[in-house]
Amino acid sequence: MVRVQSVPVEEKKDEKPLVYEPPKIETVVVHPLVLLSVVDHYNRSGKVTTGQKRVVGVLLGEQRGTTLDVSNCFAVPFEEDKSDSRVWFLDHDYLENMFAMFEKVNARERIVGWYHSGPKLCPSDITINELFRKYANNSVLVVVDVRRKESDGLPTEAYIAVDEVHDDGSPTTKTFDRLHSQIGAEEAEEVGIEHLLRDIKDTTLGPLSQRLGAQLDGLSGLLRNLREIGNYLELVASNQLPINHNVTYQLQDMFNRLPDLRLHDMVRAVHVNTNDQMLVIYIAAIMRAVLALHDLIGNKLANRESERNEEGNTAVDGKKSAGDQTKKGTLTPEEPDTSKDNDATAGAIPKAEDSSGPAAPSKK
Repeated sequence: MVRVQSVPVEEKKDEKPLVYEPPKIETVVVHPLVLLSVVDHYNRSGKVTTGQKRVVGVLLGEQRGTTLDVSNCFAVPFEEDKSDSRVWFLDHDYLENMFAMFEKVNARERIVGWYHSGPKLCPSDITINELFRKYANNSVLVVVDVRRKESDGLPTEAYIAVDEVHDDGSPTTKTFDRLHSQIGAEEAEEVGIEHLLRDIKDTTLGPLSQRLGAQLDGLSGLLRNLREIGNYLELVASNQLPINHNVTYQLQDMFNRLPDLRLHDMVRAVHVNTNDQMLVIYIAAIMRAVLALHDLIGNKLANRESERNEEGNTAVDGKKSAGDQTKKGTLTPEEPDTSKDNDATAGAIPKAEDSSGPAAPSKK
């Protein structure tokens, strides 16, 4: 009889499935196409409406090791209440539909984060970032300052949400950790961007009519503000409104900055400067009128010359057709018709037998 010795088997603990975790993002590379798209989005939406409204969009790209390559983006409808940062709206359906269309064009580009026009972080950014984590676990926020000058450095700042542990044992909270950001592009993209930048024109340097219209609008706004200030001071003087020392100090500071126009030298200098500017404008208007008249006279001479050429060609064609008809035997006005005269002459001359009378009898 064989004894079977039981060997104790160690029970294996439940092993969790291995989940691939991408490496931690350290650098964010923003392509020029993203910057142009953000500026265009701001000019179409934020700058046109209120001038201070920020715009929000989605960033597309891929992660390569510890570097996040942001190559494309698209705008998303976004609204928020400035008085309460907890009240905001982002169109989820529009986001998903747009990403589905972008995915058909380039399947390698995935949602990697979002952007807004800043220029700084806002209290609601943490909550909005948690929403974007539904589409990207390591959602990155890129703040693009569209009003930053070239001398101020790069217009982009990248952030990623991390857990902040408190020493007092309170629950952890989310906060933003700053990442290193830089501008990068491929060779083909650099060539395309150079061609685009050549066509960009400074909108502030418009024609004379636009500049004069802008100055007129500015003066109209200044006059309206001065009337409001005058009405306010009249109400304060009549005790209908309480006096506000802060407002009066600011008004006094504003009026102290105005030049003293009672000085004759100052008035004369202003008049001389104005006359010089008006002289340049007058000469430019005269030159424009002279050039327009020169072009008009040139067009008339060219039209007259073309009409003469057409008349000459028509006369030459008529002479050629007349010569061809003469060769074919047709009559010309210089040759009279002699057929009728010939017929009349033949009728007037009698025949020979009629003039000689009857024939004489022959003698045998």
